[in-house]
Formats: sequence, structure tokens, C-alpha cells
Amino acid sequence: MTKISTQLVQGTNGTDDANTGAVVAPLYFSTAFRHPGLGQSTGYDYSRLEEPTRSLLEKQLATIEHGTDAFATSSGMAAIDLVFSALTQSGDHFVCSDDLYGGSFRYFDERQAKYNINYDKWNGINVDDLLLLLKPATKLIWIESPSNPTMKVIDIEGVSAAVHAVRPDILIIVDNTFLTPIYQNPLELGANVVVHSVTKYLGGHNDILGGAVIVKDAKLADLLQEELTTTGQTLDPFTSWLLIRSLKTLSVRMAAHTANARFLAQQLPTLAGIDKVLYAGVGGMISFYLADNCDVDTFLRALKVCSFAESLGGVESLITVPYVQTHHDMPVGDRLALGITPQLIRFSVGLEDKDDLWEDIKNAVAASQTKED
Repeated sequence: MTKISTQLVQGTNGTDDANTGAVVAPLYFSTAFRHPGLGQSTGYDYSRLEEPTRSLLEKQLATIEHGTDAFATSSGMAAIDLVFSALTQSGDHFVCSDDLYGGSFRYFDERQAKYNINYDKWNGINVDDLLLLLKPATKLIWIESPSNPTMKVIDIEGVSAAVHAVRPDILIIVDNTFLTPIYQNPLELGANVVVHSVTKYLGGHNDILGGAVIVKDAKLADLLQEELTTTGQTLDPFTSWLLIRSLKTLSVRMAAHTANARFLAQQLPTLAGIDKVLYAGVGGMISFYLADNCDVDTFLRALKVCSFAESLGGVESLITVPYVQTHHDMPVGDRLALGITPQLIRFSVGLEDKDDLWEDIKNAVAASQTKED
């Protein structure tokens, strides 16, 4: 089997050999496609249904995640919505890990309030506790590993095996945005569905918005395709082409993100003003707690290399304060119980020189130590 680095670079090469032989896949902007005759089709009829550039991207996404079918959506939230709209209905129940992107919880709460699709939270540690949460109406389990923002690692294979042993009908769905298929293949670990915000590492340049859903079950693929045809939350051709381009460097980017993050994860605990560092050991995401005598706003204003901005996974390093940004809709008690405090900093480590990043964080922490102990 072709290794993933080769697949990323060469997977879309040669797809236009019949026409031009172009090494780089062409970009199709057309929304309409001519029919050879009545009842005949080239395979493309209308761009909401199928579109050549998006189709090429989807084949690549399916391949690198070891699936059979992929669906490129207009955002990461659209990918989440596609899963729930296609695979759940009023009266259903699901379980999710308790530490997720705040927007996921906002969406889950809306499903519960408007459509009576109820859910319970699991701490992501003891699988026996997860099994106790299952109900006859349970349709799926939603996992994010590592979690956002406390970097909790969940045993996807263990969860899938345990759940499917007692309820093979329950779908295991994994948000693989943080680790990407470079470091984790949930479908190979027993999961049924993989979700990505491709805005993040797959896009990798903080310049595109998109999502993806990948499966390897024909029945699930049919349900997702029917729903996507109906709702039209598809990714546009130009963004699809940009993502095809970005995927070519995913392997080398993830290696560089990881190298920088590992260096900083080792250095940060030595710094006065940082109480604790959270890191999964791979990937580019780190979280850390500023000490109580550090002023968060001063820390953010002192940054020179890193940017105080939402999002993650791009070549530029981004700093986020989950308590007031990504998780602000979560009740305060829930935030604090998870360790999402006002002093928690989420660090999307970019591809700048590691020493420059270290100096930037070190100087900003020193500047922030303005409070009395």
C-alpha cells in the first residue's frame, strides 16, 4: 500500500492525463454540465450534487483516512451538522466525551432543545462508565482525541471494541482534527465515522474554511450523500482546490509542528509563571496554565511572534484563551470542572523557528507577572 506521504503528494497527479497531462489538478468552476443526450450524463449534472474538483478532493480524503467515501462540507460545523442531520432523529440519544470544542457543545445543546435529541457526557477515562450511559435510544458516541483544550487522550480502539461488543448498531464518531491521518486513523481503530474541520491542519494555512466527513460503510455513505444533496452544505470548487494543494504538504507540516511542540512542551514547565503544561506527545497543540500572579491580557499584548487569535493548525502560531473564546457558551461551572480556567492558554504551535517561539512566550510570561501573589 502506498505510504501516506506519497499519497498526499501524488494522489491527485495524473487525474487530467486524458486532456492535458497537467501535474497539478485543474480547477473547475462550472455549476452546470452538458448532457450528451436525453437520459445521459458525464457523471456530473449540477455542482451541488457532484463537482469534479470536490470529487477529486473527496477521493483523496477517503484514501488518507482509510475510508471508502468522503464528503467535503462548507465548514467544520457543517460537517458535524451533516452527521447529525443524516444519522439521528427526534427522540434519539447520544454520548459524547466531556471535553470538546465549545462549538460542538453549543450545537449539541441546540439539537437537544429543538429536536429532543438528548445526550450525556462521559469523562473519557473508564469505558465501563461509558457503557452505563448507553440507552435503547443511543445512536452514536462522539469522541475528540486529543480533546480541545485539555489534550485528553481517549482509547478509540478500546471504546469501539467495548461498545460494539454490546451494541454493534451504535456509531463511533471521532473528530480527528487535532492529530490528522498522519498520526491517527480512527476508522482503522474501529470507529465508523471520522470528522474534520479542514480549516485547521488539513488546510494548514489559516486561509480556508471547510469540513469533511469520512466513512467506510456504503449504507452510511448513502445516507450522508442524500442529506448533503438536500442541504447543499458542500465545499466550493476553489476551496476544494486549495485544500488539494495544502494536503500535499500535510506530512512535512505535521512533522514540523510536532518537533516545535515537543521542544516547547519540554521547555515551558521550566519557566516561572507557568503552572502546568498539557500535551498529548504528538501533534502541534499545547495547553498551559499561567500562574495566578500572571495577567492574561498583559501576556497576550506582549506577544510579538505568536498571534492572539482563534483557530488552530496553521503555519502561523496562534494563542487562544478558551475560557473567553472557544468555550464561552459553556456554563462556568462546567468550564471550571474541566480545568478550563481564565488562566488556561491554548497554543497552536506553528512552523516558526522554535527558539523564536520560546523567546516570545518567555518574554510575554515575564511581562505578565504584574499581579501580587
